[in-house]
Amino acid sequence: MKTFIKLAALTVLMAFTACSTSQKSFPVSSVTPAADIKAKKSTDNQNNHTLEITATNLAEAERLVPPGNNYSVWIVTKEYGVKNVGQLSVKNAQKTTFKTVTAFDFYEVFITVEKEGELQYPEGMEIVRTRL
Repeated sequence: MKTFIKLAALTVLMAFTACSTSQKSFPVSSVTPAADIKAKKSTDNQNNHTLEITATNLAEAERLVPPGNNYSVWIVTKEYGVKNVGQLSVKNAQKTTFKTVTAFDFYEVFITVEKEGELQYPEGMEIVRTRL
């Protein structure tokens, strides 16, 4: 009976550690100080990495100085450097969410304001950055 309990406890522990999650708030931005932005990274048991970003009170990119056309989301990977993973869609500082799945393991996330959307490397002003 004791062996069964130990085996069951080990199985539950392995199930919880197979999918790891970390969540972090971005620091206050000097460019968009009213924005409250949070990032959450999770890894599934097939080693895919999910990034979820939630932002509230983020001004539209056109209202910044200098203005932009969009907010681009970037990850910093261990093996492949900086990767563009998408864009935040912001409407009048309402709550916005962004979610993507990538095979790249990453340890840092940052957001820039850009003139174009599908860039290979950041060109615009960095808004916020955090490590996960």
